[in-house]
Amino acid sequence: QVQLVESGGGLVQAGGSLRLSCAASGRTSTIYAMGWFRQALGKEREFVAAFSWSGDTTDYTNSVKGRFTISREVAKNTVYLQMNSLKPEDTAVYYCAVSTGRLSNIRVGYGYWGQGTQVTVSS
Repeated sequence: QVQLVESGGGLVQAGGSLRLSCAASGRTSTIYAMGWFRQALGKEREFVAAFSWSGDTTDYTNSVKGRFTISREVAKNTVYLQMNSLKPEDTAVYYCAVSTGRLSNIRVGYGYWGQGTQVTVSS
């Protein structure tokens, strides 16, 4: 089992920045990849970014490329999502997730999920 706890969400004006954190605990040795997804009100949960725990591969959805950066702090088993130039359409609940098998950009590829953190971008 892997437990995930997100933090760092909040309310920000368009053009602003936020950094989300996700701390992993439990069987962290089983982590192959970690990702961020988001779900806006009334919409499906969608992929945002992910990287392999080895650090050699990253993936971003097109709408956040150049604005969001995923990174990690190995010693703390923590992954970050730095979000810059935020737009109102980035408003959503953001979820951290763990895959024990492979790097994936689809929801079913991840077996462990955090509780989510709300990001609201005002125009």
